Amino acid sequence: MKSPEHAALGALASGGLVLALPVSVPLEAAGLVAYGLLLSVFVDLDHFVVARYHAGNWSHLRRCVTDPVFAFTEQGQVFDGMDTRTLEVHRLLSHLLIGGLLVGGLALVRPVYAVFTACVLYVHVVADLLRDGEIV
Repeated sequence: MKSPEHAALGALASGGLVLALPVSVPLEAAGLVAYGLLLSVFVDLDHFVVARYHAGNWSHLRRCVTDPVFAFTEQGQVFDGMDTRTLEVHRLLSHLLIGGLLVGGLALVRPVYAVFTACVLYVHVVADLLRDGEIV
């Protein structure tokens, strides 16, 4: 799924979650919505680590850093030359590993933030699975 789509879903999920969860201060709610939106988009940076593992170099990241317009306008071509099926499975696995660590750490500090994070990442992963399975 592309970044703008994840941003839209992240904003919707975050907005609904701050209404449903016990978040008492409007500033806290606004911060959580911003956090959820950023999390929805930037969790995908792990794709570059997975691509580095499979390609043996940072060429995919390097291309995006040196050409940010390409990175945002041609997202379907960022990982050209890679076995996309393996990449899809490994990137979802890395999302789950990152999510588990993040949710576990937040649960120790502020459980409501852990629930919020888990739900936002759940929406992200389900959206990826729906796109990968060509359902939407």
